[in-house]
Amino acid sequence: MATTNSSARLLLSEILRKVSNAKTKAEKIKLLRTHNSPALRQLLIINFDDSVVASVPEGDVPYTPNDAPLGTDHTRLEHEYKGLYRFFKGGADKLPGMKRESMLVQMLEGLSAEEAELLVLVKDGQMSKKYKRITKSVISEAFPNIEWGGRS
Repeated sequence: MATTNSSARLLLSEILRKVSNAKTKAEKIKLLRTHNSPALRQLLIINFDDSVVASVPEGDVPYTPNDAPLGTDHTRLEHEYKGLYRFFKGGADKLPGMKRESMLVQMLEGLSAEEAELLVLVKDGQMSKKYKRITKSVISEAFPNIEWGGRS
């Protein structure tokens, strides 16, 4: 059973869990629009836009999950999303690979375990492994202004 964040604002992973658990497409769209933020849209674009290509190795990342309770001693993807460009082609291409991977590990270790897991899935376009009922079609309908493609 997933824990709940003690903060007033939901973590992005909590929002996506609610959307995934919603019964209808209309409910999913309403939840996405209610919790709309640049951070949420960026994660969804990274995950669903095939033109976004990771500059870090695919698969699991060797990091130590932050075991602090949700909403306490960790950073939030909602604030860290502005630095995600470093981990994708066209972002910080001159950054040495080892430095980039080290920065990713550092970011993951600062996030809650649930948000870190989400970021690892998203970097590989695999969010649907955990949030099974969130599709590109739902995202496109919730956020019709997202232009897909041409990002790398």
